[in-house]
Amino acid sequence: MSRRGTEFTETMTGSVRLAGESETRPMRLDLAVRAEELMLPHRTTDGRLTGRVRVAGWADDPDAEGELEISPLARRRIRYRLDFTAQGHRYCLDGWKSVSALRSLESLTVLPFMLRDGGEEAGRGTLRFPVASALLPFLASFRFPRIQDAKDTDRHLTPRWNGAPGRTEVWYTTLTDPATRTGLWLHHELTAPADGSPAYAHGWVALFPPEGPVEHARFGPEPWKADPTGFRSGGVEAGPGRLRGSAGTFDWALTERPEGEPLFTFPRWSWRRPLLPAAQILPAARAAYTGTVKHPGGELRVDGAPGASARIYGHGNARRWAWLHADLGGGDVLEIVAAVSMRPGLDRLPPLTFLRLRRNGRTWPRRAERAAVGWAGLGRFRARIGLPVWTVTGTAGLRRIRVEVTQPEERTLALDYTDPDGGAAVCRNSESADARVLLERWWGRWRTEAEWFLDGCAHAEVGDR
Repeated sequence: MSRRGTEFTETMTGSVRLAGESETRPMRLDLAVRAEELMLPHRTTDGRLTGRVRVAGWADDPDAEGELEISPLARRRIRYRLDFTAQGHRYCLDGWKSVSALRSLESLTVLPFMLRDGGEEAGRGTLRFPVASALLPFLASFRFPRIQDAKDTDRHLTPRWNGAPGRTEVWYTTLTDPATRTGLWLHHELTAPADGSPAYAHGWVALFPPEGPVEHARFGPEPWKADPTGFRSGGVEAGPGRLRGSAGTFDWALTERPEGEPLFTFPRWSWRRPLLPAAQILPAARAAYTGTVKHPGGELRVDGAPGASARIYGHGNARRWAWLHADLGGGDVLEIVAAVSMRPGLDRLPPLTFLRLRRNGRTWPRRAERAAVGWAGLGRFRARIGLPVWTVTGTAGLRRIRVEVTQPEERTLALDYTDPDGGAAVCRNSESADARVLLERWWGRWRTEAEWFLDGCAHAEVGDR
């Protein structure tokens, strides 16, 4: 089962007097709040704070983070604890709005606070929520996304294969360690040959350091033995909340914590009823990974590294394909699959492109079919597949998008393997690709709504048969 969470943004402005200074400095907070439960006034709700702290001539930290306690009735306060960097030091803003029925508007909009440097006071100030200019954007920012329970995520890891020949099933995970900017790719695959030969399990692990060559190792093939929880073969596991195994000189043990509801890259029905050549799903659109990966060059330790696990089920690889997973920050993600089918007739069409952008808790386009084929020829997304650069462009509703992905040769790993029909396939993968994403909205003319630049932390692949 899933439950509703709460997300919103808030802006406050004011001033602060730093310790040892006689004059105040202008100050501004731009915050995003995410709570794992529905915010209700009669109970205490804990949320995560991220955002930007600006103090004139002293601080401008776009990566501030902390905690928010929302308890207007139970404790009669809304408390902010926010850590940020200024002048090379780490400071903590600690303050709360004291909620009062007698002065309800003022108590909900005025935040007195103290700055701390370790255990020492570093300043005091007051911030205010500007009702006239910020109330409408504040109310419009509220989202109530579904928070996925672990059991809902786990059920999407169960093997789909029913014993039919000519099928392939994949469990794969990609992540980027923010501390070292190292990318990791874990690929687990079941292949059931079309000639009726016994199904087998195989896969690989690959590490993409920011400097130096890509390292990888394969495991399998091993006879397939079904496990109701996920993938398991020869000591390699990809199951609920865990990823572990060894291959060559690699050894890994990771825990996975889902941080978002499933994202159906293809139409939702195609995962339940496999009528298309293949379908893909992310059991959790975002996840955090903690653990270790031992490799020929040493050991990688990750703690809450962002990434995602995905599933594929179908008849094998496309004739040509391109894939992108981009963590855009703040809970936003972009997933793209563009492919030319192997089926007669469909193989003559340009790539069908499935694009799903989850932003501020909402997924665009609303229907996956809209991205691939549009309606009456309108709104179709188009991919130009190549290397080292490939692109996707398209329009749906009042929005249009352009995505440019660069996979530098020195950061791309080419691997060959065999499809169920015996054909050879080659994938060229980079877990340290670059991506530029431009989202525009029509307001009498096209205007930029958002833009993202991912330098060495996009996950991408181009392949063919």
